[in-house]
Amino acid sequence: MFFATLRDRVGTRSIQMQIPSGTTVAGLRTMLSEKYVPLSGLVDHSLVSINQEYVFNDNEIPEGAEVALFPPVSGG
Repeated sequence: MFFATLRDRVGTRSIQMQIPSGTTVAGLRTMLSEKYVPLSGLVDHSLVSINQEYVFNDNEIPEGAEVALFPPVSGG
């Protein structure tokens, strides 16, 4: 699922992807940047959640997981 600016750049709220077993969040970021060029640069700095829990680049994505990406937020 994509939120805010990410959704605008992809042009849809969600997609379904088949990814190889053992794919990490970092690997998914790379796949998304290659498949959706408008995400390049932005997806690398986005927050990622798997099944509604925030994760890090080295986390593996389990089969059937719901993955959500949130654009970076600035403010003070």
